[in-house]
Amino acid sequence: MQLKVPASPDTEDADRTERADETVQLRRAAVSATEGSGSDGPRRRRKAPRPSPLSRVRAAAGPRLTPLVTRAAPYARRLRPCYPHADRTGWRRWAPSWRQWLGAALTFTGLALGFLGIAYAATDIPENLNSYATQQDNVYYWSDGTPMARTGWVQRQAMPLEDIPEDVRNAVLAAENASFYSDPGISVSGITRALWRTVGEGNTQGGSTITQQYVKNVYLNQDRSVSRKFTEAMLALKLDNGMSKDDILEGYLNTSWFGRGTYGIQRASQAYYGKEVGELDAGEAAFLASLLKGAGLYDPALSKDNHARAVERWSWILDRMVDNGMLSKSERATYKEFPEPLKHAQSFDTGKQSDYLVELAAQYTKKATHISDKEFDLGGYQIYTTFDRKQETALTDAVTKARKQARKDDAAKAKTLHFGAASVAADGRILAVHGGPDHRRQGYNESNATTVPAGSSFLPFVYAAALEHGVRKTREGPVTRVTPQSLYDADDGIPVMTPEGPYWDRGGKKVTSHNDGKRSYGRISLSRALALSANTPFMQLGMETGLDKVRDTAQAAGLLSSSFGPQVPGLSLGSATPSAIRMASGYATFAAAGTHVEPFSVARITRNGSTVPLAKPQSRRAMRAGVAEAVQSALKDAFRTAHAGADPAPEVAGKAGTVQNDTASWYVGTASSVSTAVVAYRIDLGKSLEPLPLQGIADDSVPYRIWSGARGLG
Repeated sequence: MQLKVPASPDTEDADRTERADETVQLRRAAVSATEGSGSDGPRRRRKAPRPSPLSRVRAAAGPRLTPLVTRAAPYARRLRPCYPHADRTGWRRWAPSWRQWLGAALTFTGLALGFLGIAYAATDIPENLNSYATQQDNVYYWSDGTPMARTGWVQRQAMPLEDIPEDVRNAVLAAENASFYSDPGISVSGITRALWRTVGEGNTQGGSTITQQYVKNVYLNQDRSVSRKFTEAMLALKLDNGMSKDDILEGYLNTSWFGRGTYGIQRASQAYYGKEVGELDAGEAAFLASLLKGAGLYDPALSKDNHARAVERWSWILDRMVDNGMLSKSERATYKEFPEPLKHAQSFDTGKQSDYLVELAAQYTKKATHISDKEFDLGGYQIYTTFDRKQETALTDAVTKARKQARKDDAAKAKTLHFGAASVAADGRILAVHGGPDHRRQGYNESNATTVPAGSSFLPFVYAAALEHGVRKTREGPVTRVTPQSLYDADDGIPVMTPEGPYWDRGGKKVTSHNDGKRSYGRISLSRALALSANTPFMQLGMETGLDKVRDTAQAAGLLSSSFGPQVPGLSLGSATPSAIRMASGYATFAAAGTHVEPFSVARITRNGSTVPLAKPQSRRAMRAGVAEAVQSALKDAFRTAHAGADPAPEVAGKAGTVQNDTASWYVGTASSVSTAVVAYRIDLGKSLEPLPLQGIADDSVPYRIWSGARGLG
């Protein structure tokens, strides 16, 4: 029997440690044995526990930021979701705490602000405005300043803000955005309301400041969507920071839709009240401002309901102006009656003669100002023409009367009958033209056409050249002075002579000249020959003067070089083909004592109120004053000889012109310093531009009746 000795404390501790080590070793051996056996398959080794998030944050932060992370850790633990909450009961155990709500709100706000900041920085104001928003119409005015016609797809005319009365601006501000000059370009409450409506009701009505509306007008389309609204807000903010409020307001007033086909306050003023925007009062301005809410709802001409709505909103806008200090109560009291707008917008007489006038004025404008077609088509030009409304009406009526008579006389021939006519003042102003029956059916402008010869109406230019330069009877002989009393053979059929003998054409035939009706007058003075319209003296006179000098004199008086053909004897009998405008201009030179001004159709041009530089033609000396006066005196005799029964004023002068082969009939004359040229001819435009014989449908009396009717003498 063996006695067991109690162990000491130290011995007991050592034994426990030894047994623990043995236990660990046994466990490891068991695990190894289990992993090595293939009966039950391999067992996965237990992973070591992952470090806590706080430990990982500390490790990532490094030694410098560790103290800061340690101090923030208790607050972060409070925001950490812990569900269910042990200190709550019921549904509150699952609800986030106020700290969590605050954290979420701050996070969302930070992200939203960051997103908006990035969006704002990434937003660029487009360099090019919406082309439709900037396109305007061009307006043409009569010489008295009244509107004549307009061209372009859009009825818009931009006006500088300083030309728009303060009452008009205030009415718009009161109606649309009273805080315009103090807001940042957007309305947060308005945008929120608009977005809510977009989501809830499917529309984006309301919520726009004037800046936002301007952005929509000139940079964006009219798409109703959240994305477009967001882009609009970003652009408005950016635009408000980079553009003055006055410039934004000016752009808004010039691009907004006012109904009746008009854009901009200027066109709206003309369409609804028939006046310029600068002439509007506060009452009229308040009505126009109401149209910005929707012209289809507030144009009184459309319905009785519209009228009632317009009156109500008009009154409200005036009251708003008072509330905002824009209008005094005493002034508000004067606007008791609703300013009824016009029933219909003023219309222009387009398509008939006015389009021929517009065509001439547009061509002259681009040529005199060097404006490109592309720039001109963008519009915005106010073109003040030289066309006189009364004279245009008189000329048109006279041609219309002659045309009706021709249809009555011979309807078949009248279908191919054309009349070209123009009145030009001595200072170059084109006062009236007749371009055709209707520009919509015939774009061919007969007043500016160079189709038919001038015939015997060209004789005054030959006479003027001889008086100006003299003649040579021999090739090397001295220049002999010519006077109105110089005598020439006026018999019919005399040969045309050169210093070497008769003039032969290329066919080997003598060239002879003939008078109308083959009449012979014997030897008569040049002034008498012109009064009788005898051709033969002037054909010979042209040869002795020099056909080059005849041509130069005619060009100096106003005819274009392009209308002349070869320099042969027939040039003196009017082989040139000038237009009615150029013939009237040439005769105006005689009436102006030999000074010539190129014919022009535009007196002044502005663009959106600013003057456009316009190169006006200057007067120049075409011939000596004495020469012009002699020609004018002979033309007065010609008028009195041909129309002995007429009793015109002493300054009336003119002559008829006939053409070989009966292809045209002219009358050109001057009365009261205005020269008018009228030509009648036949052309079948459906086949060619080759003139046809008149065959009695329009003798020389027809152009004269048109001329005298246009000048108020018939």
